[in-house]
Amino acid sequence: MRPVYMISGGITKFAKAHPDKDFRLMVKEAFDYALSVLPGLTREIIDGSVCSYFSDHFTRQLKAGAMVQDYLGLCPKPSKRIEGGGATGGLCFQSAWEAIASGRMEVCLAMGFETMSRVNTWKGNEFIAQASDTNFDYPVGGFYTGYYAMMVQRHMHEFGTTVEQMAKVAIKNHGNAIHNPYAQRPAKLTIEDVRSSHMVSTPLTILDCCTMSDGAAVTILASQEMAKKLCPRPIRITGIGCGTDTMRMADRPHGKVVLLPHESEEDYRELKYPGVHSFRAGRIAAKLAYKMAGITDPVKELDFVELHDAYTSSEIQTYEDLGFCRYGEGGNFVDSGAPFMPEVDYGLTFHAGRWKNLPVNPSGGLLACGHPVGATGLMQAVFAFWQLQGTIGRHLNNDTLQVRNAKRGLIHSHAGTGTYIAVTIMESVT
Repeated sequence: MRPVYMISGGITKFAKAHPDKDFRLMVKEAFDYALSVLPGLTREIIDGSVCSYFSDHFTRQLKAGAMVQDYLGLCPKPSKRIEGGGATGGLCFQSAWEAIASGRMEVCLAMGFETMSRVNTWKGNEFIAQASDTNFDYPVGGFYTGYYAMMVQRHMHEFGTTVEQMAKVAIKNHGNAIHNPYAQRPAKLTIEDVRSSHMVSTPLTILDCCTMSDGAAVTILASQEMAKKLCPRPIRITGIGCGTDTMRMADRPHGKVVLLPHESEEDYRELKYPGVHSFRAGRIAAKLAYKMAGITDPVKELDFVELHDAYTSSEIQTYEDLGFCRYGEGGNFVDSGAPFMPEVDYGLTFHAGRWKNLPVNPSGGLLACGHPVGATGLMQAVFAFWQLQGTIGRHLNNDTLQVRNAKRGLIHSHAGTGTYIAVTIMESVT
């Protein structure tokens, strides 16, 4: 297995709608940006591509990935489509990694998009809900806000998590987005703003939920030899992990907690796992990625995280799955201020905890940067790449969101109610 590096990336602005652009043009804008920052990188050097988009319904077009390949001028090189619900972009990134690691390609493009504005909100939610079991969950009214509301109700019941802690996640991610010109929903919020916004599914308000978006993102991965030739500061992908779970939460058996290297069975003697308060697939994905990257204590060894915050509640749940704190302590992790950017004024007071600062979603995440599903995981990779290169200021025209001396970051993509979850570790090598 060969070392794999990311050498460039680009994204479009994520927006509620881009009525003047179809999916091909959006991907081309992101692709052109990725090429523009590396003068030696040309179409001729790229060996092939992987394309990610969640739903054929939004484009009303089958084989849309082939159309993008053609539009970018990459035919007749190899290409394929990846689809995995909300984890589509993250799985696409890992598929491109596999193409390089296996020796099949020297340079591979991973590209993703979604044009969710082509339908109205209720129809978009219906399409997304079809990523649940359409024979069981979907017919009884299974929209995802309902699923995640049920999960967090259980989390609150078992662990004492509060709606105020969830609101702080919204404040953080929307506040970060103020400094990200690519973001869809930048805002300076208060706890009152979040809690008084429209109630979607108790206790989730509209500001606890991500939005549907139009947007595209691309990443370019290369072998060590090509990375050295093309990029002055390539970023190595050192850990890959993916986990799956049953489509229906009711089918998930209880058992022992999947332990990470810094945990012991004694930590969770009383915990009923996984229940509906946690994501077993996320634990497996993290465990595999940490093992491959040589990480033994993630909160100490990571410098930032871009994770799949479809809901404020799921961000808190994911802190625990990734081992940043113990199960049940996600709300306290928020209260401590650990996942906040130290140089951004959020208007909040934090209670000192035992955790070191670990910024989560400097980009604004899905809540505020946006969630054009096929592009989202790739957007995370682009922001992680810029963080590790130390070039956030150049790409965003301000360096407020630059994590100082960032050496190692994690990106995390999540599908369904935790059915597919992908975790990738990226590291600066200089």
